[in-house]
Amino acid sequence: MRAVVKRVAVALGVVIALTAAGPVAAQPTEPATGPLPVPFDLGAGILPAGLFPETPPPGANDWNCRPSAEHPNPVVLGNSTSTSQAIAFQAGAPYLKNNGYCVFTFNYGNPAWLPGKVPLQALGDIRASARELAVMVDRVLAATGAEKVDLVGHSQGGGVMPLYYLNVLGGDAKVDKMVGISPSNHGTTLSSIAYLRSFIPPVGWWIYDGLGDIAPALTQQAIGDELSAEIYGSGDTRPGVTYTTLVTKYDQIVTPYDQQYLVGPNVTNITLQDGCPADRSEHLATMYSERVWRFVLNALSPATATPVPCIPVSPFFPGVR
Repeated sequence: MRAVVKRVAVALGVVIALTAAGPVAAQPTEPATGPLPVPFDLGAGILPAGLFPETPPPGANDWNCRPSAEHPNPVVLGNSTSTSQAIAFQAGAPYLKNNGYCVFTFNYGNPAWLPGKVPLQALGDIRASARELAVMVDRVLAATGAEKVDLVGHSQGGGVMPLYYLNVLGGDAKVDKMVGISPSNHGTTLSSIAYLRSFIPPVGWWIYDGLGDIAPALTQQAIGDELSAEIYGSGDTRPGVTYTTLVTKYDQIVTPYDQQYLVGPNVTNITLQDGCPADRSEHLATMYSERVWRFVLNALSPATATPVPCIPVSPFFPGVR
C-alpha cells in the first residue's frame, strides 16, 4: 500500500511539474543549517500522528531552551483541526529550531467524548481551546524568561483559535508576532459544503447540529457562525501585534480563500502564487511546503528576511518535484 501511495505521489508531482506555468528558479540553498532533518513531506507526519500523537515533533519542547538575542521570542505552534502536534510540524518545528528558535508545540481541543492521547485533536470548543493556548503561552514564558511569544499556526491553529486568544482573552499583551498558514479566518464555506445545512432541510440542519455537538470546532469555523462576530466584531487585529497570513488560492478547505486575509495595521497578507504560479499547494500541502516555512522565517525575523524563491509545490505532497 505504501509503495502504491508513493508511486501515485511521484506521478502527481511529475504532472504538476510539467503543466505548471511560469518561470521556476533554481533549487535554493538552505537559509540555515542544523542538526535536525527537515522533511518537506506530508507523509513524514502520518506514522507519528497515528502512533505517538502526544509526542512533540523533533526540535520542539526543549524546556531548557533560552531564547537568543537574535531571536528573543519563543515560538508556539498551533496545529489545524482534527490533527495533532505530531502530524502538523514534523517539518516546521525542526526547521525553526535549526534556525535558532526555541520552539514549542501542544495538543488542544480534545473532544470530551474521546479519550486523551488520540490522533484527532482540535475538535473541541474553540473558546476552550484558546484558553488552553493561554495556559501554554504562560508556561512557555515562565520557562524561557521571555517577555512575549510569537505564534505560528495552520488553519484553525493559525486563525480563529489564536485570534480568540488575542482578541477576546487579552492574549495580545503576550504576543509579538502572529503568523497564520492557510488560516481559518472569518468563516469558511468548506467549498460550499457548509450550505448543505440549508439546501436539504430539515435533514441538513439536523446533521449540522449533530456535528456541532460532537465536534464543535467544525461548525464554529463555518461561515455565519456567531463565533466570528465575537472574534472579529471589534476588528481583526490588535495594536502591538504584527500579523502575517500565508494563503494559497487553491485552498479547498478555508473558502473562499480571500476570507483568510486579515485587515488592519501591521498586517502582511501573502498569496503564495503571486510571482510563483508553480506553487500549486492546497490546504494540507501548506503545512509541509518549503516556501511556506521560508516565508514564516521572514515574518519572524524581518530584519534578516531573504527573498523566497519560486519552488514547484505539488498539492498534498509538497516535496514531490
